[in-house]
Amino acid sequence: MTEPTAAQPIMWPGGKSCAVAFTFDVDAESPLLTTDPAFADRMGVMSHQAYGPLVGVPRLLGILGELNVDATFFVPGYTAERHPTVIRAIAEAGHEIAHHGYLHESLVGVDEATERRILTRGLHALADVAGVRPRGYRAPMWEMNWHTPELLLEFGFDYDSTLMDSDHPYELAVAGSGRGSGSLVELPVSWALDDWQQYCFVPDFSGVGLIETPAKAIELWRSELDAMRAVGGAWILTNHPFLSGRPGRAFALRDFIAEVCAMDDVWVASMEQIAAHVRRQQLLPRTLTRPIFSPVE
Repeated sequence: MTEPTAAQPIMWPGGKSCAVAFTFDVDAESPLLTTDPAFADRMGVMSHQAYGPLVGVPRLLGILGELNVDATFFVPGYTAERHPTVIRAIAEAGHEIAHHGYLHESLVGVDEATERRILTRGLHALADVAGVRPRGYRAPMWEMNWHTPELLLEFGFDYDSTLMDSDHPYELAVAGSGRGSGSLVELPVSWALDDWQQYCFVPDFSGVGLIETPAKAIELWRSELDAMRAVGGAWILTNHPFLSGRPGRAFALRDFIAEVCAMDDVWVASMEQIAAHVRRQQLLPRTLTRPIFSPVE
């Protein structure tokens, strides 16, 4: 059995202590529709999700423009097709658009052929709507299969942002790909750095009705950032425009982003910029393997 090994620290540009990325998953209606198509008949719930592209994204784009921050937006293909104007606005503002499935499909148990069709349909949608060819990928619900990295490399992606086993980005070895270096840059994430756990309540879908204040959420995110600066990793925040685009949350996020940008020891960048920097470090790729075990009977 091969023992897993930890990722190595990264040297950040200009001697900075850590990298920071502000990312936004523009899920809109997709997560509910892929869970149960009957949600399409529920006008109130659909309006709750549509708030993201209709109001949240424009508000967040204004904040990012005001603070001169390059962000990354992970967009399901269906969101691009249903809300093309706002997705084009993201691209026109100079932000990175990355792949996030087609209908925010769960990949749990999905075979390679089906997953390949999902990747293809999402790529076509983003190309047709916004004229972009994403270099980055994030699996819906941060769930991917052991065969997913090989598919991502086959499709020419440079990086993934789904796994959670490190504070530091790393090169993820991809067996059997036969392409280039045989690795993807992995930009790890964390449930603690996600606004879904703080703000999301959708009847019959998500949450238990407890919605936190922006002050509580930002207290958590700030504490994680302070610690990440100490360990030299990458602090990657995931926000959803239908959640963090609401006024009180967006204004609090604006103040927090301004606070982070004023820190002289952090590098604020898009995901593709961070991935390119990690690639230049020529790190030894790490191998992650599925556990092999025999349950006690």
